[in-house]
Amino acid sequence: MKKILVTGGAGYIGSHTVVELFNAGYDVVIVDDLSNSNPKILDQIEKISGKKPEFVKLDLTDEQGVNAFAQAHQDISGVIHFAAFKAVGESVQEPLKYYRNNFYSLINILTAYNNKIKLVFSSSCTVYGQPDVLPVTESAPVKKAESPYGNTKQIAEEILAETCAVTPSLKVIALRYFNPVGAHASALIGELPIGVPQNLVPFITQSAIGKRGPITVFGNDYDTPDGSAIRDYIHVVDLAKAHVAAIKRLEEGDGANYEVFNVGTGKGSSVLEIINAFEKSTGVKLNYVIGARREGDIEKTFGDVSLSNKVLGWKAELGVEEMMSSAWAWEEYLKANPF
Repeated sequence: MKKILVTGGAGYIGSHTVVELFNAGYDVVIVDDLSNSNPKILDQIEKISGKKPEFVKLDLTDEQGVNAFAQAHQDISGVIHFAAFKAVGESVQEPLKYYRNNFYSLINILTAYNNKIKLVFSSSCTVYGQPDVLPVTESAPVKKAESPYGNTKQIAEEILAETCAVTPSLKVIALRYFNPVGAHASALIGELPIGVPQNLVPFITQSAIGKRGPITVFGNDYDTPDGSAIRDYIHVVDLAKAHVAAIKRLEEGDGANYEVFNVGTGKGSSVLEIINAFEKSTGVKLNYVIGARREGDIEKTFGDVSLSNKVLGWKAELGVEEMMSSAWAWEEYLKANPF
């Protein structure tokens, strides 16, 4: 049975991907330093899948530690690399923290395995900035990043593309995510932000359950149908399945040794539409206020996902109401079973 290394596998997207890897018949080893995740998630994964992943607590910026891990785990057949800091605001305040962690962790993995690995890289639609044309395709220009976090994704893609260009033994697929939301249907795993959520949906669920005050809609004067900003929201389980599809493509070896795919639904939803979908799917009324536009926010973005549909054989299946209802079920689970 093939074994996949999932870095940052105790995190939000990572934990859902581990479950889908188990469902697809893979073995999994998680490496995570638990700086932005909870070790109880490992038990939750076992409750869902009946299997507990092998777990190694390790800071991937520790070169010697990563080398020792690689020596002890020569049976790894593929890597899914999530481990990175990802708070946009914090990256602006502490850029070196982000550059050190997000680059060293990737470089240490590549060098420890002598660039002889199949790797799926967790990238982001932030590389497009505000696209000139919507839906945005993979061939759209990469624009100057709005934050050090976004810049780490752009430069990491460059590192991987340039290394692949001279290293046939390295096979990479970079997945450019749009906005992952929702939780597993079991309500046993989901998004677990530390402190005040930076993303819309966990703030919605925490506000609805009484952890937070009113939701602020940042701007209602954008050039969109209802004036609020538009994003391409994707259910985290659909996103997790895209990683399994990417690993399988790398195993088949059909493509170039560096490929990029958008991962989204292919359509946008506004902030107010998300709020309405939450109320409709849960029956819970939300308290929200309209605020000023937030600096650095993009007016609207959503992806063209025809390439990932065709080449990866993958397609998002879960709708906005399923995203909202599952996120709410997870929030209710956390209230009854606090971590």
